[in-house]
Amino acid sequence: MPEKSPSVRDLIRAEYEGLTPSERKFANALLQDYPGAGLASITEVAANADVSTPTVARMVQKLGFKGFPQFHRALLDELQAKVSGPTQRRAAWATEAPETHLLNRFAQAVTHNLAQSFSHVDSASFDASVALLAGSEGQLYVVGGRITRSLADYAFTHFQAIRPGVVHMTSSAATWPHYVLDMGPGDTLLIFDIRRYEQNLLRLAELASERGVKVVLITDQWTSPVARVADHAFTCWVEIPSGWDSNIATMMLLEAMIAAVQEARWPEARDRYEELDRIFDQTRLFRKPGGG
Repeated sequence: MPEKSPSVRDLIRAEYEGLTPSERKFANALLQDYPGAGLASITEVAANADVSTPTVARMVQKLGFKGFPQFHRALLDELQAKVSGPTQRRAAWATEAPETHLLNRFAQAVTHNLAQSFSHVDSASFDASVALLAGSEGQLYVVGGRITRSLADYAFTHFQAIRPGVVHMTSSAATWPHYVLDMGPGDTLLIFDIRRYEQNLLRLAELASERGVKVVLITDQWTSPVARVADHAFTCWVEIPSGWDSNIATMMLLEAMIAAVQEARWPEARDRYEELDRIFDQTRLFRKPGGG
């Protein structure tokens, strides 16, 4: 499938080392409120970042844009992509769909998503997140949104077998204050949030962070607003030839985290697995191989 154009955020990260101090000041202001800080006129954008208009113009050109209007259009396109629903998503790919079978287009899209997602994972941030998820000095809270709650459920099932103190938060935001009540320093909150982002998840992350909780976010390439609060944020590419986004790359990253946390806690995790198997044997929930 055709290569997707990099986002403005990606361009800033790629060119950041070559920016002047004043250009970095504008870049930081934009990244802190992305993409909103770049959606006004060039004079307003410069004033809000406390830099000059020429500074904005120079940085925009360093990112590869002919001028501010093209830069502004790119940010608007990203914003539109972030808020689009299933109908708009299907229309976007259907108008450009190649004359090949859906299975082939789907496979190409998924392969592209996996490659992009894992190429953007910072290994140091990944290792730091694994240390938080594996730590036993506090609780690990796991929560997802309307679509991503299935990922949260999957994460809980595995992490709860690996380590103690894992809490699966319900999908009802009305119950979250009860969980926040017990949160504190040493705890970790793992959040899944993809477009269209849920305001309740952002507020939950803010409340948890205010109580000293470390926040780990898994989101999509447009990046949930929760990233502003998160200690570590991971972006996964999710577009496929469908009205819905794909969780395949997101699941792959989660699988990698689960494997890493398991290794970080081995042999304690092994002991929990063995004890869990003994309990399952007592409940007779599963049929043993060769059983009648």
